Amino acid sequence: MNRKISRIATLAVATLGLIVSASGQQKPLAFIEYDLPNGLHVILHEDHTAPVVATVVHYKVGSRDEDPARTGFAHFFEHLMFESTDEIERSTIDKMVNGAGGQLNAFTSNDQTVYHFVLPSNQIRLGLWIEAQRMRKLQVNRIGVETQRGVVKEERKNRYDNAPYGGWMEKVQAALFEGTPYQWSPIGSAQHIDSASIAEFTAFYDSFYQPNNAILVVSGDFDETLVRETIVAYFGAYPKASEPKRPVVSQMQPMSGEVRESINDPKAQLAAIFMAYRAMPQTDTDSYAANLLATIMSNGESSRMYRALVDSQQVAVQANVSMFLREYVGMAFCVGVVAPGKTAEEVERSLDAEVARIVRDGVTDEELTKAKNIREAGGIEGLMGVYDKALALSNAYRFEKSTAAVNEQLSLYMNVTKADIQRVAKRIFGTNQRVVLTYMPVKG
Repeated sequence: MNRKISRIATLAVATLGLIVSASGQQKPLAFIEYDLPNGLHVILHEDHTAPVVATVVHYKVGSRDEDPARTGFAHFFEHLMFESTDEIERSTIDKMVNGAGGQLNAFTSNDQTVYHFVLPSNQIRLGLWIEAQRMRKLQVNRIGVETQRGVVKEERKNRYDNAPYGGWMEKVQAALFEGTPYQWSPIGSAQHIDSASIAEFTAFYDSFYQPNNAILVVSGDFDETLVRETIVAYFGAYPKASEPKRPVVSQMQPMSGEVRESINDPKAQLAAIFMAYRAMPQTDTDSYAANLLATIMSNGESSRMYRALVDSQQVAVQANVSMFLREYVGMAFCVGVVAPGKTAEEVERSLDAEVARIVRDGVTDEELTKAKNIREAGGIEGLMGVYDKALALSNAYRFEKSTAAVNEQLSLYMNVTKADIQRVAKRIFGTNQRVVLTYMPVKG
């Protein structure tokens, strides 16, 4: 969901400096955390560098929590939460926040749905009031539901159904994670959203949008006493709900081998290869080596994949490796877009050769140092703004089970060795359990 960012908020956020010490090292993020009696977990991080404040509300609900016959509900609520509440008129949340000089957005994944505001610090009560309204006073009614049905279906058409290679991620997830609630994507099925009733949407809201299923983070320039009092006033009266019923993510069954499919795609201008492998979840300690491995293989024009397939062999116009790591499952995928005059088979052979080389020979000292430097710079830059810090704090509490883990992640990357990279490469790519999709353009 992309929403308008006000000039005032943008300039204010841009003035925030990196949180670094005199030695150039990242300073630990300081925070206070506590629980309300109703189970709402609150994390406060003060930063008076600029008169800006961010709120993040992280709901522990994603597409994995859906009924397989009603996929897309978590993503649907990402949109519906911008409709009306008992005290907020339809289509006015954007206007209130933008009018106050702020910005807002939200996103959904398999594991979470996250909403945020960035506001001038004197508007902190506005952000907290809106979030409290949406938490338990959302109007799940016909007007809002029908409006957002159309919005979500249009988003699916633009991003999946009518886009080149648009269905590749859904196909891969369905094959790699079959039998688990990760086998469908957050966008869900248009048919499921179309056929769902108001009562079903209400039941989903009442199950997951509760204080004890949420994390509230406030980051930036605020007065702690005022914020604590405001949180109690706006959120404190909500009762603690029953724990939502969640699906069990059981051990995945081994794949029988390689899954292959060739797709004729009238929207594609060039052929493309997508190769996907099971990987570790983001909570696995090997995830740090896996992310560095992806950086070495495909970050920039000096990366292995680009130099081999695009520069040297010139069989592809794009080649990369990415990690798609979630709380309980993970996926690594290689993508190659075929160069004019070349074939998909040539690209697949070249992708396989580069993967085999790193499994066999590992990486160099220079490559690992460069990857760590990139990760270090990205880690510091990723904690530049008040929203970035708020999101990092909520993710650490949710997925690492400790908010303090936000200050440990960079050192975990720095401790990765060449042997770790090679071992993880073998763990991910040293198997024939993979999905290979070949997209072929349809000539008119």
